[in-house]
Amino acid sequence: MTNGKKYGTGMYGGCFNPLHLGHLECIIRAAGLCRELFIVISWRNHESDVPLRVKIRWVHSLTRHLGNVKIIPLEDRLTRKEDYTEDLWLEDARKIRKQIGKPLDAVFCGSDYDETSFWNTCYEEADFVVFPRNRYNSTAIRSDVFGHWDWMPQAVRAWYVKKVLIIGGESSGKSTLTINLAHYYRTVYLEEVGRELSELSGTDVWMLPEDFTRILLEHKNRELLLAEQANKVLFIDTDCLITRFFMDFLGDEERSGDIAGAASGAGGTETAGTAAGNRLLADAIAVLNSYDLILFLEPDVEWVQDGDRSEVIAADRRKYSDMIKELYSARGFNFEVISGDYNSRFDRAVSLVSRMLASC
Repeated sequence: MTNGKKYGTGMYGGCFNPLHLGHLECIIRAAGLCRELFIVISWRNHESDVPLRVKIRWVHSLTRHLGNVKIIPLEDRLTRKEDYTEDLWLEDARKIRKQIGKPLDAVFCGSDYDETSFWNTCYEEADFVVFPRNRYNSTAIRSDVFGHWDWMPQAVRAWYVKKVLIIGGESSGKSTLTINLAHYYRTVYLEEVGRELSELSGTDVWMLPEDFTRILLEHKNRELLLAEQANKVLFIDTDCLITRFFMDFLGDEERSGDIAGAASGAGGTETAGTAAGNRLLADAIAVLNSYDLILFLEPDVEWVQDGDRSEVIAADRRKYSDMIKELYSARGFNFEVISGDYNSRFDRAVSLVSRMLASC
């Protein structure tokens, strides 16, 4: 016994492609038996494999509270396990021993491996400890991710969450559809950050350039956080390019004199550099953004003056809607156009989202 544990140094390894609850249970049990447990993460530079950095993040996030777990990455040079020869297994074992740097007391495995496996034959000096394995397996998950959603820890699910962006002009029903879809698919949604922050000065007419910086950064940050909580799909109400559109629109309105003439005498020119920086920031975030589905809502539902919506946009909704379309098209984003009444929009959106999920 070592400090109350049966073993001093133990090892548990796998491809974790993806990591599932069976892996997690084995790790928990192995860590409980060792003073120090090394998790060997096998990885290959192939499109069929989850990237190594993601696997490391999974293992670390699920074990950091234990305090006795360390991670060792091990590159697989062959695509198929059955192509490995004994010489290659032994070479990998030497690499692992070198990284551990101390005598190995136990090698842990699930019962999908037996005494003939690499984990036993290549580490004769260590006890071979087998934990009963349940129904979980990575192959089944890869063949139907959402059909085996409950087999994965929450930390792993985030990698597979699909993102659906909902865009369009003012009063096109974006917020309503976003919330309805999130409730229907029992998941979370990202509400439009700009609505709340645009009211800091009472109206978007008097927004500071710093407000747009905050909108852009907070929206992206909330998206990343909510993806970790989502149930298969995250619905997103607008993004950085909608913010970019309103920055351009408000700037054009100010220059044309349609916005209060006092604006030009209230320090507007002093913030020109910040405004230009915000446009660059919006474009940079757009380069980072990727979505599995984008729904563009046409401006053919009734206009509703909800707060501080622009009467200028209301007077020519089609013009400004088409400008938003062009913003996305020019940057290579493809989208599905949705029109009609609210029920027609919901039905069409559900059809598109369900088809996307079924194809995964």
